[in-house]
Amino acid sequence: MNRHKNFIFHVALWLLIWSTAWIFSGSDIQFAAENGMALVFQILVIAILIYYTVPQLLLKKKYIAFTVVSIITVFVVTLILTNVVPDQVLGMDNVGQVPGPRFGPGPGVGGPGSGPRFEDGPPLDANRRPPSRFFINLLLIAIAYVIATLVEIFLLAQRKEEEIVINKNEALQTELKLLKSQINPHFLFNALNNIYALSAIDSGRTQQSISYLSDMLRYVLYECEQEIVPLYKEIDYIENYIKLFCLKSSKTYPITTTFTIENQNIQIVPMLLIPFLENALKHSNIEKITGTFINLKINATENSIDFELENSKPEFKIVKDDVGGIGIENVKKRLAILYPNRHELVINETSQAFKVNLKLQLNE
Repeated sequence: MNRHKNFIFHVALWLLIWSTAWIFSGSDIQFAAENGMALVFQILVIAILIYYTVPQLLLKKKYIAFTVVSIITVFVVTLILTNVVPDQVLGMDNVGQVPGPRFGPGPGVGGPGSGPRFEDGPPLDANRRPPSRFFINLLLIAIAYVIATLVEIFLLAQRKEEEIVINKNEALQTELKLLKSQINPHFLFNALNNIYALSAIDSGRTQQSISYLSDMLRYVLYECEQEIVPLYKEIDYIENYIKLFCLKSSKTYPITTTFTIENQNIQIVPMLLIPFLENALKHSNIEKITGTFINLKINATENSIDFELENSKPEFKIVKDDVGGIGIENVKKRLAILYPNRHELVINETSQAFKVNLKLQLNE
């Protein structure tokens, strides 16, 4: 809400307040005359607040100056209202004076026994004076200024909170793009390494590997531009990745996969699961050591996706080139951003195996 809209809001608010008070007064003309100018000066101090003191002082965190200027503004406007505007305009020409007695009909007019008497009403206290006109005006102006200030502070706090949320979302989107940009080159680096190794062994399989790579690139370049993709496409990518890896050798690798998908409409954030598989293929050294294994299971329903991956660990630590590696930390960051409070990641590592359990809640 900009300053002009704020001002219109406050004007409408006080018009509503005074109109309601006037209706409850019985639509009395004198009431309107007495308070009409007060409304005008209330709008004046609100305009000063919105167009000067808030943008020039409050927004710049000059709180002491804001307080001093506010007090001076209220008093000056009250003095103008009290001393410049004629009493007759306000209908307050007798304010501060003790009303004199008002007599009823004279003798013989009101019937037998009638004589001088005060009109019916509460007894008058000659020592009690009504509030001064300045005090009444000060109260009216101060109330309007304080209410407007509280509303402005509330709107400023709300606007600041919205800006924090927007900035946070922008930061998350930037981080997501960075994390995603790390995944694609990493995938291409590994795939090209596999094809290069395969070309030195079997040129016939190289053509098949290029076909797998073509499907994978199509998925990465086009499908992964979406925020979410069908889970079955992510699984197709995983299967192609495993096939491409297995083409490096004529022997059969002990890799088992089990995919149970309830329906084809289940969706997931793209490229979320593949880093776990890359990590397993890399660190299990499955292509060189017998007795190793990789077991991959995905079970998906309309409400959740359960991902389980377990791979054996070699007896001795394998040192490999980490160029292009993004690791599990990338996945953890993406999960925190994309599935906040809707995921559970458990990683267990022993001397013989490395196991990952990931559960995603699909319903927010």
